[in-house]
Amino acid sequence: MVTEGEMKEKRKPRFLCLHGFRTSGHILKTQLRKWPDSVLDQLDLVFPDAPFPCSGKSDVEGIFDPPYYEWFQFNKEFTEYTNFDECLAFIEDLMIKNGPFDGLLGFSQGSILSAALPGLQAKGIALSKVPKIKFLIIVGGAKFMNKAVAENAYSSPIQCPSLHFIGETDFLKQYGVELIEHFVDPVVIHHPKGHTIPRLDEKGLEMMLSFLERIQK
Repeated sequence: MVTEGEMKEKRKPRFLCLHGFRTSGHILKTQLRKWPDSVLDQLDLVFPDAPFPCSGKSDVEGIFDPPYYEWFQFNKEFTEYTNFDECLAFIEDLMIKNGPFDGLLGFSQGSILSAALPGLQAKGIALSKVPKIKFLIIVGGAKFMNKAVAENAYSSPIQCPSLHFIGETDFLKQYGVELIEHFVDPVVIHHPKGHTIPRLDEKGLEMMLSFLERIQK
């Protein structure tokens, strides 16, 4: 007979995976195939599409097939957002319907959202109807530039265990480095590539597996 302890042990950490701007859940799932099974098999990953159909040209046209989606819209300076509250409500709804979730995994626009959500949740501004986010995996992240959102998201140190990927030639690198400063004890994997989900070299794989072991506990 399987004991309750063993049942708990067997449950993989469940992550809601938030894709990049003007891509899709299916595209993110494909991008993550660069990671070995030794990593992917340890996680229970859910890949939704963002709520809004793509409202302009997608950078992945010609690489990945449409349809493409976006989480919210923003101005050139990334200081003003449209449909942001609707986006937060949509994510909470996803978490209610498909959860409970242990963590968030985000890439690009999805990672900017993922990294801000624990702080917004702690302030009662987002995700008030779902359990606390316990873990984060952030690939190609950055901070929100809007003053009000940033104040709520980053004013207290973000306590949950977090893993961050920083690309040497990523156009968001500087902002990803600034983001890390708001986390208590972040694990950071540096890679030589740009704004992408990188393959894991030996050292990166070791760091990732040790992070997964830590959150499994």
